[in-house]
Amino acid sequence: MATLSISQRDLSTLTVEDVADLATRLERDDYTNAFESLDDWHLLRALAFQRPELAEPYLYLLDLEGYDEA
Repeated sequence: MATLSISQRDLSTLTVEDVADLATRLERDDYTNAFESLDDWHLLRALAFQRPELAEPYLYLLDLEGYDEA
């Protein structure tokens, strides 16, 4: 299975279809090794910070929690 890494593609070039494919791979969780899934997860996480309009429908895949630092 081909995964995308942040170093391979500039986040600004990703399309809605690219992000949907990424989310589909993460949902299926059908990777040959754990590092492939981590690459996709980190890519989606980077998108959530840099291009939130693309990642917003898939934030549930990141399982981000707010932290109370008080």
